[in-house]
Amino acid sequence: MLTILIILLSLAVIITAIVKYDIHPFLALFVGAIGYGLLVGMSPTAILKSIEEGFGSVLGKIGLVILLGVIIGTFLEKTGGAFVIAQKVLQLIGEKSVMLAMMITGWILSIPIFGDSAFVMMNPINKSLSFKSKLPYAATTVALTLGITATHSLVPPTPGPIAAAGILGADLGMVIFWGCIVSAVALVPCFFFVKYYVTKFDLSPKFADNEAVIETTHNPSIGKSAMPIIIPLVLIVLGSVANYPTKPFGDGTLSEALKFVGSPVMALLAGAFLSFMLPKKFDRQLLSSTSWISESLVIAAPIILITGAGGVFGKMLQNSGIADLVSNNLKDANWGIFLPFLMALALKTAQGSSTVAIVTTASIVAPLMASLGLDSETMRIFTVLAIGAGAIAISHANDSFFWVMTQMSGMNIKMGNQTHSLGTLLLACSAIILLYVFSLFM
Repeated sequence: MLTILIILLSLAVIITAIVKYDIHPFLALFVGAIGYGLLVGMSPTAILKSIEEGFGSVLGKIGLVILLGVIIGTFLEKTGGAFVIAQKVLQLIGEKSVMLAMMITGWILSIPIFGDSAFVMMNPINKSLSFKSKLPYAATTVALTLGITATHSLVPPTPGPIAAAGILGADLGMVIFWGCIVSAVALVPCFFFVKYYVTKFDLSPKFADNEAVIETTHNPSIGKSAMPIIIPLVLIVLGSVANYPTKPFGDGTLSEALKFVGSPVMALLAGAFLSFMLPKKFDRQLLSSTSWISESLVIAAPIILITGAGGVFGKMLQNSGIADLVSNNLKDANWGIFLPFLMALALKTAQGSSTVAIVTTASIVAPLMASLGLDSETMRIFTVLAIGAGAIAISHANDSFFWVMTQMSGMNIKMGNQTHSLGTLLLACSAIILLYVFSLFM
C-alpha cells in the first residue's frame, strides 16, 4: 500500500509541476522518477542503472522513428503536399458533405503532421466551405478537430502511439493496422454527434480583410504528396506480416528483405527520402543545418526527451518490484485494457498533453503487462491503442489544441467545452468499447 501511495504521490507531483508551475514534462518526469526511486528505498546503484537502461532502451527503439516521422510531416506541410491531400479528399467526397469531408481530411492529415498544424492549415478551407454551404461553422469545425484527434492518438507515425508501441514491445505494423480500423469506426458515432448535436450551436465564420490565401500554383501532385505517407505504412505492415510465425513469405530472401525494409526506421527513412521530392525544385539547402530538417529536429527533440524520461520512470517502477506488488493486489480483479485506458484518460484530462499521457501511462503499464493479462502479442497491440484512446479525452482548457481550435474558430470557452471537449470524451469511449469487443474475439 505504501508503494502504491508513493506512485500516486509521484504522479501528483509530476502533474502539478507541469500544470501549475509550467515545468517542462521531460524534467518533471525525469526528476519524478528519481524521487520515486529514492522514496521506495532503491539503492543509488539501482537508480542509476534504471536511468541508463530506461532512457537508452526506449530511445534506441523509437528515437529515430519519431524524428523521421516529424521530417515527413514537416516537408508535407511546408511544400503544400498536405493541402493537396486535403483538396483531393474534398473533391472525392464533394463539397455538399462538408462535415464528413472535414472529418476524413482531419483523420488523414493527422497521421503524418501534428494536430495543431493540421487544424491551422485546414481552417481557412473549413471556414470557406462552411460559409458557401450554409452549414453551421461549429459543426464543420468540430468534425475537423475530432478527425484530427482520432489518428493523433491512435495511428503511428504520430509520436504518442510510436512511443507506446516501443515501450510495450508491440508490433508497430499491427498497431497501424488496428489503429486505422479503430480510429475510423470510432468516428462514426462522432459524426452523428456533430450532425445532430453540434449543428445546434450558432457560430458564424468571420473573415479578416487580409486573411491569407493558400497558394496552390506550385503544390506537388496528389501522387507525390501521398507517397511519403502510404509507402512507409505499407512497408511496415508488410514487415509485420513477414514476421508472423506462419511465415507467409517463407524464410528466404524475400522474407528477409521485407523484414528489413519494413522495419520502422527503414520504412520511415524511405518516406523521408520520398518527401524530399515534394519541392518543385530540389535544393540542397533544404537539408542544411538551418533548413526544414533543422526545424524538424527542433520539433522532435522535446518529444524524444519526454519519451526517454517516460522510459526512465517505467524502468524505475519495474526495478522497484511493482509488478509483483500489483500482481498480488489485482490477481482477482479483471481490469484488462480498461486500466491503461482510465490511467491515460485521467492523465490527459489532468495535464492536457496526449503525448505525455501516452508515454507516462505506457511506462507505468509496461512492467504490469503479465499481471494484468495483457502480455500476449495481440493484447500488447490493443493495450497501446487503449492508452491512445484514453489520451484522447478530455481536451479542454489545459490542452494547447483546445486553444488553437477555439481562438481560430471564434468559439468561446463554454461552447468549446460543450462541443469539442464532449466530442473527445465520446470518441475515447467509442474507441475503448470497440477495442474491448475486438479483444473478445482475438
